[in-house]
Amino acid sequence: MAPAHSTHLSKRSIAGRIALVAAMVVAFVLLTGLLDGNDGVAASQLLTQPAFPLANAMPGVLAALLLLVMTRRAFLSFGLAYLAQAVMYGVNALKVANLGTPLVPADFRMVGQLRKGGMHILGSYLPHSPWPYLAILGGIALVLALWRLEPPLFAPRTGGRRLVGGSVLAAVLGTLVLGVPGWGNLYNGHKLWLEPWSAAATASHSGLVSSLVMFHLQDRHTKQKADPTAVGDLLQTTGDAVRARMQTPADPNTAMPDIVVIQSESFFDPSIVRGYEHANLTPNLTRLAAGGMSGPLHVPTYGGGTIRTEFEVLTGLSLRYFSNMQFPYLQLNDKVVPSMVRILRSHGYETVALHGNDPTFWNRNTAFKALGFDRFVSQSSFPADAAMDGKYMADSAMTDEIMAQLKDSGPPQFLFAISLEAHGPYDVTPNDAAARDAIPVPASVGPQDKIQMQNYLYHMQHADQELGRLAALMSQRSRPTLLLFYGDHLPGLTGAYRATGFVDGQDMLTEPGAWLLIDPRNPGNAQRVDMASWMLPGLLLERAGIHDDAYFALTQVLAPSLAQLTRAPGATPPPTDAQQQVFDKDMASVAVLRMKGKLDKLLPARLLPTSTAVAQERNADSTPSMGAMGMHR
Repeated sequence: MAPAHSTHLSKRSIAGRIALVAAMVVAFVLLTGLLDGNDGVAASQLLTQPAFPLANAMPGVLAALLLLVMTRRAFLSFGLAYLAQAVMYGVNALKVANLGTPLVPADFRMVGQLRKGGMHILGSYLPHSPWPYLAILGGIALVLALWRLEPPLFAPRTGGRRLVGGSVLAAVLGTLVLGVPGWGNLYNGHKLWLEPWSAAATASHSGLVSSLVMFHLQDRHTKQKADPTAVGDLLQTTGDAVRARMQTPADPNTAMPDIVVIQSESFFDPSIVRGYEHANLTPNLTRLAAGGMSGPLHVPTYGGGTIRTEFEVLTGLSLRYFSNMQFPYLQLNDKVVPSMVRILRSHGYETVALHGNDPTFWNRNTAFKALGFDRFVSQSSFPADAAMDGKYMADSAMTDEIMAQLKDSGPPQFLFAISLEAHGPYDVTPNDAAARDAIPVPASVGPQDKIQMQNYLYHMQHADQELGRLAALMSQRSRPTLLLFYGDHLPGLTGAYRATGFVDGQDMLTEPGAWLLIDPRNPGNAQRVDMASWMLPGLLLERAGIHDDAYFALTQVLAPSLAQLTRAPGATPPPTDAQQQVFDKDMASVAVLRMKGKLDKLLPARLLPTSTAVAQERNADSTPSMGAMGMHR
């Protein structure tokens, strides 16, 4: 029988260890609030709204407790969990600084892109100062020291209690990672703060970690549902206009034009920024717009996320209606995706994508096959001596490759070219530093932001120059060519924008970019039209004389009403009238059905001439009709 004083000491020892772990938990909660920096999760909120700081720290606490069971060392376990959390907050700070928005769950998909050519681009955003890296190394050194020097908190053999405790903690943490619905009882907009349209607003109230969990739960359990009756409701209003567009006769004497689409990295017209209202920094865009269609382009991203705009242009599908799809190319599971590319292939076009970067970055090599491209000309296919300027391939090299790919005989061609020169971050000295330094910048912009703005404008002006050169070369071709040029998003010059502001008083998340559609051989009259990126393919097909796709015709009918609703995630929603709200709601169902390949079964009978519709209905059971929707597989 153990002596009474021994039992007493043992109880005191257990109580002391429990007190130590409890103190570590409290310290972790307080330090997480300090690291987060938002008032909603500050230490002062533990008494007034304790759910906020506790919920924000809970995933880290669970991870630390699981590590404690595994390592038996308290300081080591909580230190490791806090170090990992600090790194995540550091990445969040980089994203906020460059893109103006905090981390969202979909951003973690980018980790896999680091080994697929992404480090070349994503690594450019890492801080150049040595201090963050020294801090990380210091943290790692401390962790190693604790592993060697910290005494275990309990014995390795605990009669099975350690195994049971670890299993329970792993299961609880696993349910959080998997997004089990029960967590919604804590992480929801009633107990915490959730604005589904604004990750920035949510993070500022609930803390970054809580906002990530809430968006994760929302994404896991929000299914894109379609109401087939919405198709009928929408066509009740728009059917006649859609039918009229589809029945526009093609001129049999007109050859199918080659089509070249330029997705120009971060291109926009700086005249929308205060201080540049009267600066003519895009002379070629301005000149060419006098002979074609152009105007503001509303896109679904800001500062990055190129594939969001790219996906919309190629498919005609608005990401507004797919809230779970933050990075579409990384989330596509279908081997066949309805797209403009497939429509053009069905009309005899050779379809080619062109980009001077690693083909696996953004998963383009796989996504382009699903979208219907015949070939993907990527970095390795460019000449070994292709021009570089700054960190990336120059736009002049892309123009050269476009002209090398275009043929003067054979089937019509569709070339989709993605530029790279003007990609951020804008802290790399370009080839001609003197030309960069000569670019004027408003006095309100600070020194660091000034250099970034000058670097961007230097590369952007090259894009404008190459637009002019490409249009001139195409005007001399023997074959007709349509040229569509647009910017994928505004550059991430967040600090400069905050210093200057925009002419219209809006913020950077709502500002549109620029687009241009011309026939270089036969310029016409200037037309200025507001467009969204998902509406460009329908317009391009119409100009090419292709009118047999009901969905793309519908996007053109709705363009005047819905174009300005497209905005970057986190942007303030625009005011809408009753008609816009109805169109927007019905179009959401139409888009989901289109993505699932089910829309063609609903539209033809309502849109095609009576004789054609009757024939399709008779053959519906034996021959699925793809033609009316252009979903050629």
